[in-house]
Amino acid sequence: MSDPSSIPCEKRQVKTRIAAVTLSLVVGALLMAAKFYIYRITLSTAILSDALESIINVVASAFALGSILLAAIPPDKNHPYGHGKIEYFSAGFEGALIMLAAAGIFKTGWPRIFETAPLPDLQEGIWLLLGVSLVNLLLGLGLIRTGQKTRSLTLVADGKHVLTDVYTSVGVILGLFLVNLTGWFWMDGAVACLVGVNILYTGGVLLHQSFAGLMNASDPGLLKEICSLLDENRKEAWIDVHQLRAWSSGNLIHIDFHLILPRDYSLEEAHREGKEIENILSGHFKGAVSVLIHLDPCIKPDCPVCSRYLCGERALPLEGQFAWTVETTTMKGWEGNRFKTAKTQ
Repeated sequence: MSDPSSIPCEKRQVKTRIAAVTLSLVVGALLMAAKFYIYRITLSTAILSDALESIINVVASAFALGSILLAAIPPDKNHPYGHGKIEYFSAGFEGALIMLAAAGIFKTGWPRIFETAPLPDLQEGIWLLLGVSLVNLLLGLGLIRTGQKTRSLTLVADGKHVLTDVYTSVGVILGLFLVNLTGWFWMDGAVACLVGVNILYTGGVLLHQSFAGLMNASDPGLLKEICSLLDENRKEAWIDVHQLRAWSSGNLIHIDFHLILPRDYSLEEAHREGKEIENILSGHFKGAVSVLIHLDPCIKPDCPVCSRYLCGERALPLEGQFAWTVETTTMKGWEGNRFKTAKTQ
């Protein structure tokens, strides 16, 4: 369970998330209006495609705000693991909206390749779109950084979507710059279709991440972080760790694993060791963690990796200890294939 002293930290994270996604919603709406204004003065299909994507951006930010507010609700009787899973629905919803926007862009951009038309005030439109893109770039980078800091998939997804909007705008600017130089107005429609391909790919990536989160897919980065932390703080009494599992839900990380302790330990001693590990994990993840440790007593086959020399129960000599890595701790036991990774002491 989370340390009560960490509750203020969790509340600060929630407030930071809400502030960030609210800023994204407001700024996104203003930039969307600016893009439609630029389309009005240029009549560029490429700029229209960029503006259409911005509509999805604003809708997705509004949905992200709702999901973050819901995810912040504490666990209750009906939802003992909290409401954080809504963030994966948010990321999936955003990915689906992006792919829908791509379809609209193809529909408007493809005919303009064959039915060209002049683009008035193109130079002014390019400069205005460049300014909008710079603001969007700062917003997207800020959202991703805040999302990673507060462990919010929704903010990271929203930030990546904003950056996709930036890449779209840059592509549009380059394409329209060539149109302005060459007078090849068919390129306006071609650039719009290329924009559609780019955001179609981004939408697919977000959908994949959403499904992975809903299915509690393994997170190698998180598991590696946990293994390194346990290995760095390893004690003589902690004989082995196995069946490690971890998954995220909102700002809360759920961790469970088996810890092998000397079988002559009393219940009080075993509890103390488990609590120590729990405090280490809670301190590292700033309290946003729920830890469940299954305590196992050591048996004869564990002796070769146990460094507790003053033990009256030892039946086999020490052969060496292995590092706690993702490969070793997520398995059922140390056994022969795990011992190949042993580090001698």
